[in-house]
Amino acid sequence: MVTPSDVTPPDATSAPATKPPERAGAPGPDLPRIVPRRHIGRWATAAAALLVFAMVLNSVVRNNAFQWNVVGRYFTTAAVLDGLLLTLWLTGVVMALGFLLGTVLAVMRLSANPVLRTLSWGYVWIFRSTPLLVQLLFWFNIGALYPTLGLGIPFGPQFVTVKTVNLLGPTLTAVIGLTLHETAYAAEVVRGGILSVDSGQTEAAQALGLSRRRTLRRIVIPQAMRSIVPTAGNMLIGTLKGTSIVSVLAVHDLLYSVQLIYNQTYQVIPLLMVATLWYIAVTSVLSAGQYYIERYYARGNSRALPPTPLQRLRGRLGVLRTRLSAATAADARPAIDCDR
Repeated sequence: MVTPSDVTPPDATSAPATKPPERAGAPGPDLPRIVPRRHIGRWATAAAALLVFAMVLNSVVRNNAFQWNVVGRYFTTAAVLDGLLLTLWLTGVVMALGFLLGTVLAVMRLSANPVLRTLSWGYVWIFRSTPLLVQLLFWFNIGALYPTLGLGIPFGPQFVTVKTVNLLGPTLTAVIGLTLHETAYAAEVVRGGILSVDSGQTEAAQALGLSRRRTLRRIVIPQAMRSIVPTAGNMLIGTLKGTSIVSVLAVHDLLYSVQLIYNQTYQVIPLLMVATLWYIAVTSVLSAGQYYIERYYARGNSRALPPTPLQRLRGRLGVLRTRLSAATAADARPAIDCDR
């Protein structure tokens, strides 16, 4: 009986081995090597930009008019540090109160109540239409309009009466003016963030029986933070720099502190550089914090979080180390073949 194993194809033993199929897109032995395109214009533009940057940096560093020794002497003096602390305190208080009141105004603007919508729109319209300096000067001179403030029954007796001059000092006036100004912008930022959330999220929450307040607090606001945080970070940095305008009210912030010093020493440029360097340092720290907050709220938007600057640096160092190892191995291989 003949089994299948006893039957062999006629050319089974003599057929040559077939070559494995080549990978799609891989160049064959006779095809030219693919060379990436050289971006000459890109490198020329980068070289020109670096040249201009080097020229500007050289003009700043080697210009004796900046008096860098004076900058270093006054950079950490007690008066400058006290002004810096007041600037940071003003920025934190104004941003906290501004976004707290701005969130209330944003909810009022999105409310179904026409009265609340109109009041919120009117507030935003008035305070966004008026320059910040005008608002600060108005609140600083509020005593001319309301000499006394009282608490009591409307059109009746007053229980508590306080003179406005004794109540509103320069610092409190700056807090009130900056807070009311920032509230108008914060309201629009929060409203835009809430509107960026898909309406299907709210409909799903209503289908589950969640209340409007719980839906806003647990579903809408966390998703809206992805749109709120970048703009809020810009507002924070703008508020930090905008606090310098309170120097017109004789508030001892960072700018007013250096102004008091150069009014005595007549070293205007180096003292202004002291304030500039502190503003740059604080802004850099706030920008780094904004990056990590944006990364935190990006968890629900993408599967993989964007790498941190430290992770990017490690990745580039790893790529550079791999290329150096490959180049070293390629240089050492001919020497080994020669020894053999």
